[in-house]
Amino acid sequence: MDLKGKKVIITGGGRGMGRQFGTDLKAAGAIPFAVDVIQENLDSLKADTGIDGAIVDVTNEASVEAFFKGYVDKYGAPDVLVNNAGITADGLFVRQKGEETQKFQLSNWDKVIAVNQTGVFLCAREAAYYMVKNKVKGVIVNISSISRSGNKGQTNYTATKSAVDGMTVTWAKELSAYGIRVGAIAPGYINTEMVAKIRQDVLDKIIQQIPVGRLGEMAEIALAVKFIIENDFFTGRVLEVDGGMRI
Repeated sequence: MDLKGKKVIITGGGRGMGRQFGTDLKAAGAIPFAVDVIQENLDSLKADTGIDGAIVDVTNEASVEAFFKGYVDKYGAPDVLVNNAGITADGLFVRQKGEETQKFQLSNWDKVIAVNQTGVFLCAREAAYYMVKNKVKGVIVNISSISRSGNKGQTNYTATKSAVDGMTVTWAKELSAYGIRVGAIAPGYINTEMVAKIRQDVLDKIIQQIPVGRLGEMAEIALAVKFIIENDFFTGRVLEVDGGMRI
């Protein structure tokens, strides 16, 4: 796909990697549109880059449906969806702390599943619906994670990213009949606001396990997004961009 003039919706597009995707794709000639839950993020994005956006709760079916209908009515069906919105709420499955035995909280399971799994499903479903309806041979890019294979303290996050991988392969098989490609990217530890919250001594140990000896940069993941969009032979696969790290 030639990016020039292509309409791209990016969830979680107001900051972090989503913002990087938008600015880099715009520089390549695309027309990005950011979805976020924080108005300040969208205001800053618009002021700094000129990229438009909208408040959407990706966990809410009505919110997602209303957004996509409004977007299509105004701009036409999207050519690309980048399913980037995601959160973490880490914790050990079961933990002994002193005399107390603690369990992982169901509320932390539910909220991560809602954003990272249900949100990906809802946004991809609506994007695919309008692509098929309008005969757009589009691309859906899902953001997975190095944690997809299992990572200590991330039962909920791992479950969602493993699900993202499975949905990616399933949708690629189903949507190929309409000329729609679906791929995913599994980033390693990237220099984002989320990673910046990791305690420095823990982060130092993580970096020691990365063969290239550093965190990845958001621009490097944006390159992977661009690759999937532009390479018409890529579908149904998860592209690992992790500096060679294995967990």
